[in-house]
Amino acid sequence: MAIAIGQQAPSFSLFDTDKNKVQLSDFAGKKVVVLFFPLAFTGVCTTELCNVRDNIALYNQTNAVVLGVSVDSLFTLDKFKKEQNLNFPLLSDFNKDAAKAYEVLYEVFPAFEMQGVSKRAAFVIDSKGTIQYAEVCPTPGDLPNFEAIQTTLSQIS
Repeated sequence: MAIAIGQQAPSFSLFDTDKNKVQLSDFAGKKVVVLFFPLAFTGVCTTELCNVRDNIALYNQTNAVVLGVSVDSLFTLDKFKKEQNLNFPLLSDFNKDAAKAYEVLYEVFPAFEMQGVSKRAAFVIDSKGTIQYAEVCPTPGDLPNFEAIQTTLSQIS
């Protein structure tokens, strides 16, 4: 059963690129955008995260925190974040716990037959921890609907 609008967001505890443990509960009382992406240093993932970087003011205007989540190691994500000058946290879901909880884990990634890669997905969580937007992209080449994410953020308190 897929994550649905109106349900409580699954909790997670992951390490960021600064080697700090980050929990979803750290952002209680805030709006959170969780962006799962398959792999750092790939074309579509770079496009997606650079779009967020270039438009971070839109997220800030709605008092939203953006978290990028990938199954890459925190060391890989640190290099990726620095090379792309990303201005929001990247979290390593190396053990795939968050991707499983959000039901966005490929059994077999369409490219190169890799197992255990997260799907591209976007979730908007309100200040009470409730899912207000949920999108799992049909293919790894699709980007999330950033306009719908922004609309959702502007409509929730």
